[in-house]
Amino acid sequence: MPEKPKIAFICTHNSCRSQIAEALAKKHLSTEYEIYSAGTEIKNHINPDAIRLMKTHYGIDMEKEQKPKTIEVLPSSIDYVITMGCGVHCPFLPAKKREDWRLEDPTGKSDAEFLAIIQEIEHKILALNKEKKA
Repeated sequence: MPEKPKIAFICTHNSCRSQIAEALAKKHLSTEYEIYSAGTEIKNHINPDAIRLMKTHYGIDMEKEQKPKTIEVLPSSIDYVITMGCGVHCPFLPAKKREDWRLEDPTGKSDAEFLAIIQEIEHKILALNKEKKA
């Protein structure tokens, strides 16, 4: 059986957008990809609003399944690196394909604004699956 392509969602702190992307990608793409997220200046915890909204709206307990991690723990060979939109502060990782999703950080925003970012992440993840099958 061939090795699954590895996809890494990268953001500076690995505490919100990249964690959401990891959780949703695992939900939708785990049969197609090995999925990771990481950052360079990680926080001690995942954003509490992200945890709450993902649990409420998707039934995903990120606190149980995930934790902030640094890019040093990623496998040495990543096929797809997707940055979340942290601009010049986004860490660089070599990969076969790179993409920046340019997502606004929802930290401190209303639940409606936060959910809109979560839904945008999910839409982009579903598009990745379609792109792979095309």
